[in-house]
Amino acid sequence: MAASLRHVNYTLRPATINAAKPGQKPYVLTDGGGLYLEVLPGGSKVWRYAYRMGGRRPKLTIGPYPQIGIAQARDQHEALRALVGQGIDPAAQRKEQAQQAQQEAGRSVTFRDFSRVWVAETLARLSVNYRTQCIQFLDRYICPRIGDMRLGDVLPRDVLAILDAHKATPTTADRCRAIIQQIYNFAIRKLLVDTNPATPLRGAIVVPPKTHHRHLGEKELALFWRELDRQRNAVVITVYAAKLLMLTMVRKSELRLAKWDEFDLQEGRWDIPAVRMKMRVPHRVWLSRQALELLRELKRITGHGEYVFPTRYEGGHGRPMGDVTLNHFFKRLDFGVPEFSPHGTRGTAATLLREHGFSKDVVELLLAHTERDQSAAAYSHMELAGERKRALQFLADRIDELTLALETAPAQ
Repeated sequence: MAASLRHVNYTLRPATINAAKPGQKPYVLTDGGGLYLEVLPGGSKVWRYAYRMGGRRPKLTIGPYPQIGIAQARDQHEALRALVGQGIDPAAQRKEQAQQAQQEAGRSVTFRDFSRVWVAETLARLSVNYRTQCIQFLDRYICPRIGDMRLGDVLPRDVLAILDAHKATPTTADRCRAIIQQIYNFAIRKLLVDTNPATPLRGAIVVPPKTHHRHLGEKELALFWRELDRQRNAVVITVYAAKLLMLTMVRKSELRLAKWDEFDLQEGRWDIPAVRMKMRVPHRVWLSRQALELLRELKRITGHGEYVFPTRYEGGHGRPMGDVTLNHFFKRLDFGVPEFSPHGTRGTAATLLREHGFSKDVVELLLAHTERDQSAAAYSHMELAGERKRALQFLADRIDELTLALETAPAQ
């Protein structure tokens, strides 16, 4: 039942308020009916309302004085008292109204604009390669269809239309769904929307099981290396990148984004910063003689710039090699293994080293697979350094031996 409210005899006067000086602690000037002015140590004065609701005595801020004068504060106080008399909690009502206003504002934001907020606030700490891929999926597949729609207007059928458009490539379609779902989960945490239009579509696309990247046996490796040496029409930077991908055992993104200031060619090492590593731990590569020879050649070609492997396209000055450059290059190579990809170089090198007696621990360190906590990361550069040096030098020497044997073998 609503409470019966009596008339309030307000007591404060402008002279009293203006004469109130700040103290070391906040204190209040009571006006009446739960309305009071709080004087803060900094000198500011704030109207507040204390009321009883369900056995509690919550407080509600009305606003600062003198921006809100005595008459205005009392008018708002009367309105708030009327709500309390009706059994309505004004603080809860204000919170609900603020949430509704925030949601309405969110609904007016376009999906494209909010996706940029998502990228900036949630992907900053992830790898450059992952962030770039997400942006590419948004720009190429998602935003052309729903980018201009208001965030709150996107429905499951709109997401399904994107999936249907790419059902011929299930991995692409499901990645689109996953990105949209992540964006809406973020929007829900921001209290901009209440539902996620991508959630009902989990499982709508059947993604075939992943297949392991094809790796090369030793004879195939020799054929691959010989084919690299025979390239005449390819850009030499791309050829060298393909060779160094094998000789360093790094991931493609770690190689193509390599910068000259990461290399010490005198000491024969390459220090990759944590921000570019999948495990977010810095990684050191001990460079073989053959890798150093390639890098010194590259230094003469690209050493004037920031990136070891800059893009060759017009207007690409100061930018690294494109993400798909090596993929396309590997597809053009004709050495009898058409399905070989850049990622397969890691498996090829790892298998060769294991077959020739190098331990699993050494190979895992070369692949930067081992997860370490932050305290261990400081020692990661030196873990089994001697064995890692020996392994990469053996890898380079073995490739030379296999290629030479192929070149000198009698014709069949």
